[in-house]
Amino acid sequence: MGQSDPFLNSPADPPAAIKRLGQNFLIDPNIVRKIVALADISQNDPVLEIGPGRGVLTEVLCKTAGHVTAVEIDPRLYAYLTERQAEFPNLTLVLDDALVYPVENLPSGTIVVANLPYYISTPLLFRLLDQRDRFPRLVLMLQNEVADRLVAKPGSSDYGVLSVMAQYAAEITKAFRVSAQCFRPRPEVGSAVVLLRTRVQRELSAAEEPKFAALVKAAFAHRRKTLVNSLKDEGYDQGRIAGALDRLALSPSVRAEVLSREQLIQLTRGMLSPG
Repeated sequence: MGQSDPFLNSPADPPAAIKRLGQNFLIDPNIVRKIVALADISQNDPVLEIGPGRGVLTEVLCKTAGHVTAVEIDPRLYAYLTERQAEFPNLTLVLDDALVYPVENLPSGTIVVANLPYYISTPLLFRLLDQRDRFPRLVLMLQNEVADRLVAKPGSSDYGVLSVMAQYAAEITKAFRVSAQCFRPRPEVGSAVVLLRTRVQRELSAAEEPKFAALVKAAFAHRRKTLVNSLKDEGYDQGRIAGALDRLALSPSVRAEVLSREQLIQLTRGMLSPG
């Protein structure tokens, strides 16, 4: 998704939205102000904006932050913003796909503010969280359904791999919902803004983290099955599973969706320990 009606006094008509790119341009200045306030940006902060679109959020970010890097995949919108860049010397426009753009080269302390295209929101979120040591805060506009999954608690139908892995990496708050009337064209799904404060302390070592991610994915791979059977179907040793559950005083009939992030971390360590 992108934004709308940027850089005031623009002589050129802004490009129309392209549906296949998930472009729904934000037009409500009150929502823009709420997003920027939630990001808690100072004049010294570097900011990464993904999908600047027509630039309404970009404009406010440039007036608030020390420097803004805006990554836009659409050449039309990139050209449109480039023509109106002169009054914003602290803006770097990049024509690239955010899924491949080297975010690892951004300075530490960069704050992410993005109105994410819904069709790439989950893989892009995981990519940003992989670099979470670089990003203290992420303020993201997402499909409401995805926002609910991000903050879901054990035992709820929304709780799954995305919930566990995102909450492992960050403390997450669903800040506010955004009406479809705040966009042009109006999206067919509801939207919400979430704040992710990335965790400084990691609960697992660098060697343990990929094993944790693999176990969580396997645990939720067959939601109708017990945890034991789901893990067994994904290639885990049944005896080791049973031993780990026993050490954690968990029932063999337990299902993944009732286990907390902490319990899944303990289970990963239990599966890694000998005996």
